[in-house]
Amino acid sequence: MEKRTRNAAATRQAILDSAATAFTRHGYDGVGVREIAAEAGVTAMLVNRYFGSKEGLFAEVVDTVFAPPTMVPNDPGSSVELARSTAEALVARTAPGAEHLDPFALLLRSAANPRAAGIMRAGIERHVGARFVANLDGPDANERAELGLALLAGVWLMRTVIATPGLQNAQQQQLAERLSEMLAVVVDP
Repeated sequence: MEKRTRNAAATRQAILDSAATAFTRHGYDGVGVREIAAEAGVTAMLVNRYFGSKEGLFAEVVDTVFAPPTMVPNDPGSSVELARSTAEALVARTAPGAEHLDPFALLLRSAANPRAAGIMRAGIERHVGARFVANLDGPDANERAELGLALLAGVWLMRTVIATPGLQNAQQQQLAERLSEMLAVVVDP
């Protein structure tokens, strides 16, 4: 019998990938460690060995999903560019036919669980919120960043989940320009 090659990094990544997909599609409460493990081709015991618990796995997924600058750029250069590039990214990511397996879906589907909401709040503060705040000059940067994130989340919800026709059928460039103007109110001190 041939011995199977072990690769801890590949196994850990397979578990994270499986968990990101499962949590994003079904939410924190809608999936268990056994289902995530089965999809990754491992046992639930191995998932717990790598991540400690479902909560620990969810925290890693949140960090993995929220860390990349998919919506708010790292260094846009100016408040005008921050508003413009963020608006354009939102419009592109919420366009009809775009992949919707993203941080907003994870937020929406897991927010009802208080522990998951706390993990996501911390992830937002560490990643996208920190990027947003770092790009803001002037007073009340945390409040303004969270207002900007609320605008992004609301547009995402209305455009992709509720699918209101005004936002779904909007001309992409015009929608990006209007969002940029709205974000400019938040980012400009």
